[in-house]
Amino acid sequence: MFYVYLLQNNLTKEIYIGSTADLKRRIAEHNKGGKKFTTRKEGIWEVIYTEVYKSSADAKLRESKLKHHGSGKHELLKRLKHSLGT
Repeated sequence: MFYVYLLQNNLTKEIYIGSTADLKRRIAEHNKGGKKFTTRKEGIWEVIYTEVYKSSADAKLRESKLKHHGSGKHELLKRLKHSLGT
């Protein structure tokens, strides 16, 4: 299975969208610390939303649409308004 996920930083309230075949490992990587966007931030990245796909190609396509097409991301954020911290 392949996952598209949305994380939110508990301190900065920033969001991050990604995809992976191993969600637990990927979340741990985001919270480990390092040089990437999510690992150089203070706070903890929490899973707010996930979608599950059988196909890697479908997951990558959905991730791309959420990251690069404002309307898809905007609609998702509207649906999650009570789940996202402000």
